Amino acid sequence: MASKFARGKFTMTNPAKYVGTKIPTYRSSWEWSFMRFCDTNKSVQKWASEAIQIPYRDPLTGRYTIYVPDFFIQYLDKNNRMNVELIEIKPSTQATMESAKSYKDKLSVAINMAKWAAADAWARANNIRFRVVTEYDIFKNVKR
Repeated sequence: MASKFARGKFTMTNPAKYVGTKIPTYRSSWEWSFMRFCDTNKSVQKWASEAIQIPYRDPLTGRYTIYVPDFFIQYLDKNNRMNVELIEIKPSTQATMESAKSYKDKLSVAINMAKWAAADAWARANNIRFRVVTEYDIFKNVKR
């Protein structure tokens, strides 16, 4: 059965900006779009895909496991200040309980909240920012 999501290896046009240790692999067209943004945007200085491993406790099983945020990105903002962030790309239905449409989505949100709390704590300890990006951030014209 074919996947209903875009998947593949990303081909970089600016490989010197990429600081990851493995070829970036996208698992959705949204991730591909974000990779293209990182690769081609002049403000982005460095980026990596799935480069950081963060331990967290799964709220459904109680077991400790590893969360790997989608992206690490270093960029200059409009005031020419350096910013460093961990970025997770998720559909809004898996980002908040208010947006969850099914029981499966609600389970995903519960697990994601645990992952993101761990990522936020890790990011703060390393003086960087953690951010979740949804379709509303990637595609500004999407109606909520």
